[in-house]
Amino acid sequence: MAKFIIVVMDSVGVGEQPDAADYGDTGSNTLGNIVKQSGGIHMPNLARLGLSELVDGINSDEIVGAYGKSAEIFPGKDTTGGHFEIAGLILEQPFPVFKKFPRKFIKAFEKAVGRKTIANYAASGTEIIKELGKQHVDTGDLIVYTSADSVFQIAMHEGVIPIDEQYRICEIARAMLVGKLAVGRVICRPFVGEEGAYTRTTNRKDYSFEPPGETILSALKSNGLEVAGVGKIEDIFANVGLTKSNHTTDNDSSITATIEYMNEDFDGLVFTNLVDFDMLYGHRNNVEGYKNALEAMDARVPEILEALGKDDIVLFTADHGCDPTTPSTDHSREYIPILAYGNGVAGSVNIGIRESFADIAATVADFFELNDWNVGQSLFGDIKKG
Repeated sequence: MAKFIIVVMDSVGVGEQPDAADYGDTGSNTLGNIVKQSGGIHMPNLARLGLSELVDGINSDEIVGAYGKSAEIFPGKDTTGGHFEIAGLILEQPFPVFKKFPRKFIKAFEKAVGRKTIANYAASGTEIIKELGKQHVDTGDLIVYTSADSVFQIAMHEGVIPIDEQYRICEIARAMLVGKLAVGRVICRPFVGEEGAYTRTTNRKDYSFEPPGETILSALKSNGLEVAGVGKIEDIFANVGLTKSNHTTDNDSSITATIEYMNEDFDGLVFTNLVDFDMLYGHRNNVEGYKNALEAMDARVPEILEALGKDDIVLFTADHGCDPTTPSTDHSREYIPILAYGNGVAGSVNIGIRESFADIAATVADFFELNDWNVGQSLFGDIKKG
């Protein structure tokens, strides 16, 4: 027994899927377009793991990992559906997306939380607090908004509504958004500051749709193994299947927490989400910021590799794209990278293009000898030495 570590580089897609046009994402290539528009990127460590074979403009003299990419079966491009499929739960229907939520629901929600709401339309999170932040501060009314994703977001000033109360309000919304209103995530969007200088804080919290079936997380837990979530993993899976969690708030703290779990004495899965790429740069079309965050993350990859036990495997991947070079600020329908490394992983192995993100869950199941797992096609036999 040992550890299997999955690091999800949130939104770091590597090129449009064949059905990208159906999602309005023709030409999207998050990592490739960042490399082109920025004039290059310095990611030598992931390049050596095989990223150089997936993206033009990222080069390496040697390949020491197994590499490939995967398409998604889930008919969507959101965080929850992507992570569920990585974990071996493939949803057949996309989560509902709203331009605005039904007035009947809004009135019931207002009654349940004891506060009025304002907005109720799709908007940029940073722009809507500029527009309505003062009204919220003056009245206490909740800023409710959505986006092109399946989300119900609530922006609240921490000086007006304490953070614990903000979380309670979002928990009420999550419990009410069921049936045809069952969005993928309810997101608490706290902010602080004065008019003209409002800023969102790191106290964001996501309340996801609870997994409607078994995931590799719950399978491992049922078999007596530890499952450690880092970052917003506990939010995405509504804590189902986890045995421990560290709700970090940015890439750097998430990498540190991942390494800390790797150094702990347990057998099982470490599942990490690195949120900054998507949240801070992809959705804001900030190419330079995205590039800098990728380079900063890559600079810490050696620490992760050095923390590997002799039988451990680490796999770097993503959950969708969010190309900052396109006019859209939404997620994009893209392939995700698969980069695997460990003492027992053969170097320079091309695993090709996989049909489903669920192949990652199947690989984890194979690694831990869960013989009754039957979702996805394991890579383990292809990548292990010997």
